[in-house]
Amino acid sequence: MIVGVIVLIAINIIILSASSRSYSSYYEPGRIAIPFIAPFQKAVTRSVRFVRGLWSNYFYLVTAAKENERIREALNQAVEENNHLLELKLFNIRLRELLEFQKAITSRVIAAEVIGKDPSPWFKTIIIDKGTDDRVRKGMAVVISDGVVGQVISASSHYSKVLLITAHNSSADALVQRTRARGIIQGGATGRCAFKYVLRKHDVQVGDRVITSGLDDVFPKGLSIGQVSRVIKPDAGIFQEVTVIPYVEFEKLEEVLVVLNPLKKQL
Repeated sequence: MIVGVIVLIAINIIILSASSRSYSSYYEPGRIAIPFIAPFQKAVTRSVRFVRGLWSNYFYLVTAAKENERIREALNQAVEENNHLLELKLFNIRLRELLEFQKAITSRVIAAEVIGKDPSPWFKTIIIDKGTDDRVRKGMAVVISDGVVGQVISASSHYSKVLLITAHNSSADALVQRTRARGIIQGGATGRCAFKYVLRKHDVQVGDRVITSGLDDVFPKGLSIGQVSRVIKPDAGIFQEVTVIPYVEFEKLEEVLVVLNPLKKQL
């Protein structure tokens, strides 16, 4: 394309030079050459405009592409900063809830971060970043503002393992807040708990709130455990079958409180 334009320009210069000499003497052959010259001039003019427009569009596209890339990078950075700020906001909300809860349980506690989880569906545990150097000991209760998480089953200098209350080998002495019916909370299937040894004669209904009794010397009295989701009173036997859904969303645990001195809370 560029070579063609150069050829047209060269031809146009030659013809213009010849015609200018003819025109200056005002001979007839000069005027006769105009119809032949005009198409070449027209073609050259259009070609030059086309090439100029092509280069202009090219540089415009290059500039636009660079600007789009700059805007994209700025947008990605803004999104990353926004996500970071959102995480800080959510962390502050959770921390504020833990601090408020700390004031309410009348026990000395220490905050810890969840740094690991056991994927096993049978032996459900989490790892926290506090250990014996932080006064954490085996048997201590672990809680959050929503309710009971579990208890420490082993501790090293800087880390501890916590058995969740939903594990099959966990247990906590509990009672129904509304009627004070007592029983033992044990881990069950699919993230639920079984409320065992509740006498059949006691009034327990779906929707009742189950709390810690404080009689096991592990969990302070009055901590929330969960809500009754099913009650079966068999025709025979002295106990009823009660299922409880924990208030704590264990898959979302990020920070917890370890109760250093489980004082019994009076309701």
